Amino acid sequence: MSFKSNDSQQITLNDALFGLTDREKRMLEKSWAKPFAEKIFPKIDESLFACLYSDKASRPNTPVNVCAGALIIKELLNLTDDEMVESLAFDVRFQYALHTTSFEEQPLSDKTLSRFRKRCYTYELATGIDLIYETITGLSGEMAKIMKINGQIQRMDSLMVASNIKRLSRMELLYTCVSDLVVYLHKNNEDDKLEGLEHYYNPDDYNKVIYRQRKEDYDQRLQTILSDADSLIKKCNGGYDDVPEYQLLVRAFSEQVVREDDALRLKTKEDGSMNSSMLQNPSDPEATYREKAGKQYRGYVANVTESVGEGKSIITDYQFDANTHSDSDFLKEHLESVERIPGRNTLVTDGAYSSEANRQLADDKNIDLVTTDLLGRDARDICAEFQFSEDGTRILLCPAGNQPKSSSIVKSTGKVRASFPKNKCENCPYKDQCRPKTSNKTSAVYISKGSHERAKAQRFTGTWQFKFLSKVRNGVETIPSTLRRKYNIDTMPVRGRIRMKHLFGFKIGALNFCKLLKYLGSLEKCALNPEIA
Repeated sequence: MSFKSNDSQQITLNDALFGLTDREKRMLEKSWAKPFAEKIFPKIDESLFACLYSDKASRPNTPVNVCAGALIIKELLNLTDDEMVESLAFDVRFQYALHTTSFEEQPLSDKTLSRFRKRCYTYELATGIDLIYETITGLSGEMAKIMKINGQIQRMDSLMVASNIKRLSRMELLYTCVSDLVVYLHKNNEDDKLEGLEHYYNPDDYNKVIYRQRKEDYDQRLQTILSDADSLIKKCNGGYDDVPEYQLLVRAFSEQVVREDDALRLKTKEDGSMNSSMLQNPSDPEATYREKAGKQYRGYVANVTESVGEGKSIITDYQFDANTHSDSDFLKEHLESVERIPGRNTLVTDGAYSSEANRQLADDKNIDLVTTDLLGRDARDICAEFQFSEDGTRILLCPAGNQPKSSSIVKSTGKVRASFPKNKCENCPYKDQCRPKTSNKTSAVYISKGSHERAKAQRFTGTWQFKFLSKVRNGVETIPSTLRRKYNIDTMPVRGRIRMKHLFGFKIGALNFCKLLKYLGSLEKCALNPEIA
């Protein structure tokens, strides 16, 4: 299948719009379809996806902008693939939004969207390039221009995204891994390795082993499963390394089981190696475990960056990773990916994003990093008065304006030692606050650059600018709630980090389009009401 762009949509005599009455046309003009057709669809960059198709002459692809636009509309209206295909075939709003009113036959079939997603998945798996991310963030930038949001103030927040998997006990996990491999071997006519394990490919066996047994038999059932897993791994050793079912059984067994004097038992915390990256469910091997605010999460974590204007906002960037990924890591990766900007911008986050390294990285990109909730121990206020060199390894001036005789960093502690003449410190009004260590001829202070920056941040919390930015930061808290309540991010019908990230991206696109609709609606109200205008 070769790539062909869909950059021109000519109106024909059979265009569906010609059959509408004036009343129907007015209704169409007022629907969501018109802004999508005029503001979103033309901005979808088809050239990004040319790499998914052959460069040889062959049957042309389904228009990429139709596929990408349909996937955004699908999330906007909470439709299934089949519902989206049927809606495009029979609803003129969908055809109008996707510029297909003149098509003799609508371009989407029952497999079009799934094949398009699979191409994007395979391409990212091979290259690491996320074409969906580039498309959605590109559209976000276009919407920001329409809404006149310049990005000088941004806010950031993370949210847990649950994988659509069942929570398994450790015995269920091992049983499922054994059963999956047994079923694979049975389907491939390799029953010679399954002597005594035939019951695992019986559909009723799971309930019989896991639920229809007395509690007193738990230890015996567990030992049987452990022994079956061990024997199956030995029988398959060396011949099935490329089979996912075998790999998952080996992984689960190594993570969960300890061998002691030819006896098998489950690992405990005392054995170590019990970490968040352990397999949670073979249906989604990439899902990880995390506890946050007293709740347990199995899946992933997303991070969103929102640009803010007066009474409006748009999500301009997003990230998606294992839920063991920290907020601080997300911020570092975001800052490393953005270009240095000419003007000074502000990024507002909560305390979980704060670190001296991130603050320095933000400053290098001409961004003021403001954290509204400082974590950890407070620094002494006097630390803010010291002047440090740019690299943070020397103190240049003390609060009284005195230059130290010598200054150097103590590598073992990371603090900077500054030595002053003893008489300077003895008569200094800041002596009780600095608390220098005095010797025969000198007085020395030990202060880190981190304490200096934290003390300055503590002072900033009392200003009106900080209070204003705190209110700005609070607005981003609505995004996790909206994505859960309206866009069902915790029950996505796909599994795996890349597939879930792609679907999450389309949901971000739909959410941004809702923000654009709200903004355009406010403009219409202003135009209709002279007092507002």
